[in-house]
Amino acid sequence: MSLLTIHTEGRPEDGVAINGHQAIADMLAAIGVRFERWTTGRELRAGDAPEEVLEAYRESVDRLKQLYGFQSVDVISVGPDHPQKAGLRAKFLEEHVHSDFEVRFFVEGRGLFFLHPDEKVYGVLCEQGDLISVPARVKHWFDMGESPAFTCIRLFTRPDGWAAEFTGSEIAGTFPRLEQFVKFDSWSLHV
Repeated sequence: MSLLTIHTEGRPEDGVAINGHQAIADMLAAIGVRFERWTTGRELRAGDAPEEVLEAYRESVDRLKQLYGFQSVDVISVGPDHPQKAGLRAKFLEEHVHSDFEVRFFVEGRGLFFLHPDEKVYGVLCEQGDLISVPARVKHWFDMGESPAFTCIRLFTRPDGWAAEFTGSEIAGTFPRLEQFVKFDSWSLHV
């Protein structure tokens, strides 16, 4: 289940949780973040070639390409046996920004984004079928978990993609990691 938590900056232990896709999408839209559900009529299997994955979601991908001028699209898969999983996880656990959108559609698996656009921090648990688009220059970090298992479609407005610019803030280290986030049952839940 997708989940959004909203925290006051510096208070990771206090969060209001929101579930229900439309409620999450509405709250994130208020800070300029697109959150959508995509479906496909095609059955996909783990290990399908990137071309098959892109073809299954062609209509949704083409709509976003036209809307935002995305020039390149790829598919990334990271599994628990990925040889660079620890390094990839560590890199994205630090707060950073990009000069471009960061767009992810979760074909399978899940991941946890924390967005820090102002004095609040938004935790967004994305699962299979979720698309999140983080605007350029919005501070954020991402946790794929200790044992990642996801496939994502990524869209870029520049053919060479984007690079992370790290803020140097320690805030990401004060918030729960994916495994703790999904187990924490004390969020004050609003549906």
